[in-house]
Amino acid sequence: MGTRVCSLRREPPVTSTDAGTGQRRRRSPHSRVPTWLRILLPAALILVWFAVAGIGGPYFGRVSEVSSNEQSAYLPSSAEATEVQSMLSGFRDSDAIPAVVVVSSDDELSDADLKRMSDAVAALPDDVDGVGSDVSPLIPSEDGEAAQAFVPITAESGGLRATVADVDTALRDVAPAGVEVHITGPAGFTADLVNGFTGIDGLLLGVALLAVLIILVIVYRSFLLPVAVLATSLFALTAALLTVWWLAKAGFLLLSGQTQGILFILVIGAATDYSLLYVSRFREELRVNTDTWVAAMRAIRGSVEPIVASGCTVIAGLLCLLLSDLKSNSALGPVASIGIVFAMLAALTLLPAILFLFGRAAFWPRPPLYEPDAVKAEDGMPSRGPWAWLAGWIRRRHRPIWIITALVLAAGVLGATQLDASGVPQSDLVLGSSEARDGQQILGEHFPAGSGSPAYVIVAEDELQDAADVLLAEDGVESVSVVAADSPSGSAQVTTDGVVPFGPPGTPAPEPTVSDGNVLLQATLTDAADSEAAEQTVRGIRTDLHQAVPDALVGGVTATAIDTNDASIHDRTLIIPLVLAVILVILMILLRAVIAPILLVLTTVLSFGTALGVAALFFTHVFDFPGADPAVPLYSFVFLVALGIDYNIFLMTRVREESVRHGTRPGILRGLVITGGVITSAGLVLAATFAALSVIPILFLVQIAFIVAFGVLLDTFIVRSLLVPALSYDIGRAIWWPSRLSRRASDRIQDESHAPHP
Repeated sequence: MGTRVCSLRREPPVTSTDAGTGQRRRRSPHSRVPTWLRILLPAALILVWFAVAGIGGPYFGRVSEVSSNEQSAYLPSSAEATEVQSMLSGFRDSDAIPAVVVVSSDDELSDADLKRMSDAVAALPDDVDGVGSDVSPLIPSEDGEAAQAFVPITAESGGLRATVADVDTALRDVAPAGVEVHITGPAGFTADLVNGFTGIDGLLLGVALLAVLIILVIVYRSFLLPVAVLATSLFALTAALLTVWWLAKAGFLLLSGQTQGILFILVIGAATDYSLLYVSRFREELRVNTDTWVAAMRAIRGSVEPIVASGCTVIAGLLCLLLSDLKSNSALGPVASIGIVFAMLAALTLLPAILFLFGRAAFWPRPPLYEPDAVKAEDGMPSRGPWAWLAGWIRRRHRPIWIITALVLAAGVLGATQLDASGVPQSDLVLGSSEARDGQQILGEHFPAGSGSPAYVIVAEDELQDAADVLLAEDGVESVSVVAADSPSGSAQVTTDGVVPFGPPGTPAPEPTVSDGNVLLQATLTDAADSEAAEQTVRGIRTDLHQAVPDALVGGVTATAIDTNDASIHDRTLIIPLVLAVILVILMILLRAVIAPILLVLTTVLSFGTALGVAALFFTHVFDFPGADPAVPLYSFVFLVALGIDYNIFLMTRVREESVRHGTRPGILRGLVITGGVITSAGLVLAATFAALSVIPILFLVQIAFIVAFGVLLDTFIVRSLLVPALSYDIGRAIWWPSRLSRRASDRIQDESHAPHP
């Protein structure tokens, strides 16, 4: 095989004569493109992207208009809690979310204190926008040290936070000295959740971009190039957000705070990674081409296959989430996929246009030199540096390297047994201080802890008493009431003797509100609605009710949490094997082999298991987290496997390219050395962007940030740098089975010169 100037493919050269020197020069067919087109095409691409950014920029501040953070909105339509939620409007004047106002004091509340706070609560519908008219009276506790009232919040998700804050302010302003006010219940927890996501538009994006900028400046030691790469990522995000916003507005997509945060991070990280791959190819070409247009076109040709393959792999993994029962999972699939599409488009159109216009100046103050002789001497691969040293070490010690690495990773997997991913209480979703959590704690000290968040039971009117008897027999149920429009409080207590009259002796019992032949029972639980004990109570209620009253439906806050967790566990069991199968098929098509794809998938799964195991140890023994949502392993798996396989795609597509020219074992070492720097930089960028999710004080996002960031670093520095190259080198050309590359005679001869010594 003849000597090649570079590992990149070359177009057939065209020769011309220099008018001044008479020397013949080699010209690529790309160099015949007219000058006007060379200028017009990049300029047009840049203008189009600037126009999209100009239109989409303002939408960063409008996401709340089309997003919702209410847990019930993301349940599957078949869930029992969803059916109950859809029927509640028949028993209420509005779809208001209840807030529980808790007034407390260290001493017994005086009559004057109760009168003052009662008047303030009664005036809320008039004083605060977004408060419904059906405000309950202030109800004192038995110990006299606290009182509670139920306040319906009619504001939508976007305005709920402000309404809850206004209610809190209105009551605190009139509270006597020594009297504390807290807002808890479903509306209080939703407001806390919305507060937790308030940093997405500014803080999260700013931290992610700053982290990427610092890494790029360190890697490239340039000023203009990091700005160009960041602009590419930001423009891709703007285009994705604009598209997602309008799809959500039209009702085609569901958007939440967590989906928005993941979209931001995923697009910034992926677009930067794809950009780094193109920059690496462009730099290579500038060393052997004086014509910037030719260098740009060849860099695109060399980058498009791994970038598109990588992006399509991520998209395929994400779209598997469409099979999820939980809408928060199924909604993420298309939203994130749209982001990946624009990340690929920006990296293959906007960035090449910018770098072409700036040329070598984009790398200032260290532009790549035109040095074809040096490239020829290197034979397309640097002979010095850390990656060249690592390649030599793998050649000499490949078998001990992959065996020891695999054993260490396997040991880390054992820690995954300590991960409690059965769900966390709603009160623990927000890290740090929580007004609603504090209020719930005080509520539980003076009232049944489930006050304000009852279990809803919908039964036929003639089965009211049968259902009430079942509820009253449950140990975890404090009391039962039925919604009755003609009762002063909006509901009437139900005992084993029936509906209890309200008023002086002889007053008839209120008539229950009937909707489509059904009535709504409310079971106040003895435990906090988001506690494990409450979940056990509601599961028991469902079991007993479905035996006594088969058509009964049980919903409410606790039932919603149960159905959400059950759906998450179902999704995890279904989607994880599916994602593996889809990615395996894509790799087989891309690499035209069977052994190599299986090897890549197995090493990536091993890496994921290690990341999960290490994370479990940190969550339990360092951060003291209360557990994890069942969706945390699923999300982490999808991101780590889909994104982690990216680096293996970047590596192995180059290895295959080099193996065709130099043989499999030499190709493995060459691919490692050539891609080492760019993949390491990409891994650092992606880890940094996902780590930025931890600035949002939501437990779910912080846990995903840790697992994915750690897993990406593990993939970058251990799996892709040591395990995959060493194992592939040990196997040799058989990794390409059954393709012709595994049987080629010249490949066998070249492999034999690199064969392991006995």
